[in-house]
Amino acid sequence: QVQLVESGGGLVQPGGSLRLSCAPSSYIFRVFGMGWYRQAPGKQRELVAHITSGENTNYTDSVKGRFTISRDNAKNTVYLQMNNLKPEDTAVYYCYADLRVSFTMRRQDYWGQGTQVTVSS
Repeated sequence: QVQLVESGGGLVQPGGSLRLSCAPSSYIFRVFGMGWYRQAPGKQRELVAHITSGENTNYTDSVKGRFTISRDNAKNTVYLQMNNLKPEDTAVYYCYADLRVSFTMRRQDYWGQGTQVTVSS
């Protein structure tokens, strides 16, 4: 059973930085789009950033200029560099990947377990 394993969350003061990472727990035949969602208490899950296999990116407006999504295709890993963090960035962050586990399996979305990011003084 393939899982996406996240790391890098934590507590940071406003204006600080964190870097999230996410990678599959085992071999993957091919990875397509990857990205990050977040969900704050009492709010709906929202797309934060997405990166295609060709490394085209898009961001939700509230993080543009502060967050950077990137990927290492050799490691099938996606990163989210978060700078100038604000209290309103506090949420559980979930990575996802559109991938094929093996040549014989169909393409589908997989999700990480979520990592807490708390921005507070």
